[in-house]
Amino acid sequence: MSGQQDTYQQLLPQLFRLEYTKMTAVLCRHFGLKHLAVAEDIASEAFLQATHTWAHKGIPENPTAWLYTVAKNKARDYLKHEQIFEQKVSPQLQANNQVSYPDFDFTEKQIADSQLAMIFAVCDPVNPPAAQIALALQILCGFSITTISHAFLSPAETIKKRLQRARSQLREQNFQVSNLTPEVLATRLPAVHTTLYLLFNEGYFSSGANQVIRQDLCGEALRLALILTTNERTDTPATKALIALFCYQSSRLEARLNDSGEQILFEQQDTSRWNQELIVKGHQYFIDACTGNELSRYHLEAGIAYWHTTVDNPDKWKHILSLYNELIIISYSPVTALNRTFAFAKVYGNKAGIEEALKLRLDNNSYYHSLLGYLYSDAIETAIYHYQKALALTNSEPEKHTIQKEINRLQGL
Repeated sequence: MSGQQDTYQQLLPQLFRLEYTKMTAVLCRHFGLKHLAVAEDIASEAFLQATHTWAHKGIPENPTAWLYTVAKNKARDYLKHEQIFEQKVSPQLQANNQVSYPDFDFTEKQIADSQLAMIFAVCDPVNPPAAQIALALQILCGFSITTISHAFLSPAETIKKRLQRARSQLREQNFQVSNLTPEVLATRLPAVHTTLYLLFNEGYFSSGANQVIRQDLCGEALRLALILTTNERTDTPATKALIALFCYQSSRLEARLNDSGEQILFEQQDTSRWNQELIVKGHQYFIDACTGNELSRYHLEAGIAYWHTTVDNPDKWKHILSLYNELIIISYSPVTALNRTFAFAKVYGNKAGIEEALKLRLDNNSYYHSLLGYLYSDAIETAIYHYQKALALTNSEPEKHTIQKEINRLQGL
């Protein structure tokens, strides 16, 4: 029994991450965003029932189908007991000439359509862009308030209030998830792109204390981005560039960690562990992204990622620096500035790189001090000083371990 219990306790969190937001999206397609909390409660109750049932009766043959069946039954029970269908949903459906009882269909197509509609509904211009993205990260991607606060570099309490205001606005607007016009798709697509970009970045550079990479989040971002290609109005050059970026970056995930889960720096990675299938897929989407005149930040970042997947090209870092020079103009961020400085040092040498880095004055940034530690490799005491500063500024245990290894190496330990 203990082994069975361990199995379901490991399986449920994985299923929750994969299926909870899908379940909520389909339910909201029927209830509307005004009843978002109801949809979330029903989805949560399905997983709660699984916790109790699977502990005593074991894991069903098809756990995912079991969860969706329970959610469907709970949704129907809710409509029956609370009389929402007769009092609220039915008049609205009649107004739209849809009078049939809602069929909570959890097929793959229905889930994909609902998630596509859901993310565009959540990215409502009634809310500020930052609130749209935070809300989409929470509702569609299942992010906690803490994780979202890391993504925005904002206090958790600030994010909590932002989400409360945004949810209130959505309820008042009562936008119907099933009703997406071409105008809505066009105006909200940039916020959707940003949401998926942040989701992928959270996986690629996890803010969690115990994980430096969360491949599950990277995979989820890529999956959701691919859903955008199913609609001709969202299958844009920027969408394809974003997918290319995800493919290139994902191709190197396995090489970024050793067998002990320790981070491996780019220059030390075993290139034979790069996923060539994903690189080829990235090439395909990048070529398609460059067929028009559009140049987005995702085109530039995909170009940078492309050059990172190339091997033994003498002009590699010159191309990367050139792309960073363009990117920093249209989309500045401290991370972009630091990455550009690294590329600058690869082209012009560490001394010139140090001069560029010191101009940034990012004294409270752990990556800033890690970069200076790397660039001061010929001045051991100064390098150790900056690595120690980086060590004190990061909350990531894997990152601390990597930095400490560099300090030990410099100290000859």
